Amino acid sequence: MKKIAVASGKGGTGKTTVSVNLYHFINKYLTQEVQLVDCDVEEPNDLLFFGNAKEVSRETINQMVPRIDNEKCTYCRKCAEWCEFNAIVVIPPVQFAEVNPSLCHSCGACLVACEYDAMKEYPEPIGEVTFYKTEEGLGLAEGRLKIGSAMQTMLIKELKKRVPDNDGIVLFDAPPGTSCPVVETVSDADYILLVTEPTPFGLHDLTLMVEMLKEIKQPFGVIVNKAGLGNNDVYDYLKKENIEIIGEIPFDKEYASKYAAGNLLQDISHETEQRYKEIIEKIKTKI
Repeated sequence: MKKIAVASGKGGTGKTTVSVNLYHFINKYLTQEVQLVDCDVEEPNDLLFFGNAKEVSRETINQMVPRIDNEKCTYCRKCAEWCEFNAIVVIPPVQFAEVNPSLCHSCGACLVACEYDAMKEYPEPIGEVTFYKTEEGLGLAEGRLKIGSAMQTMLIKELKKRVPDNDGIVLFDAPPGTSCPVVETVSDADYILLVTEPTPFGLHDLTLMVEMLKEIKQPFGVIVNKAGLGNNDVYDYLKKENIEIIGEIPFDKEYASKYAAGNLLQDISHETEQRYKEIIEKIKTKI
């Protein structure tokens, strides 16, 4: 199974557009053994472009969060001292001890620290993982974070664990930015496609993403979306850094209108389709 992550330093560059189209055209021109995985768990929207998708399964994902038994607790504060995430508050004078689930990372340090068996773990929902059957490919997998939860990285990790192995390709549609959820998404990818736009904002956030990928030593190339807008600064930067351009998708007002209406995969122009075919040919050489 080959893993390709589609990422971007900022939102709005067209990362989802590229992910959904790659899924469509890889199925058409390369292999029907292709799965799309929406890892943007705070705002998953790949499903919007598959109107006939059928839900296959849905699973609630829990994290194990410790609770303190006040009858056994001696308020020694050892658990709070061991907690690296400041999720535990212990106030001995008033005999108060509590775990904040929104800060807990389920590392288990407090369970080891407690000598009085006052800590027990209980499941706390952080979101859902849902699989959908689509009219093409192996379907769509989606993670959806529970409102108010801060456990994006944990949910993405659990989502990826549940993607079944196949002999084809898995496409990970990553969250925007360069934070921990993005690193979790791209960390084990065989190749990463960075989607950018030829604007000052696009260039600024692209440089951050490039620095991050160099730090974790992952192979990548760049797709310039909305080509023809903005200026040439992005191209100058890519040439200077010797970064390969995997493809360019020209700006098309009609195409953007279809995206806004959720009709991304309907009546795709011949030019746009050719661009994606060229991108797929280059991807083949990378994986």
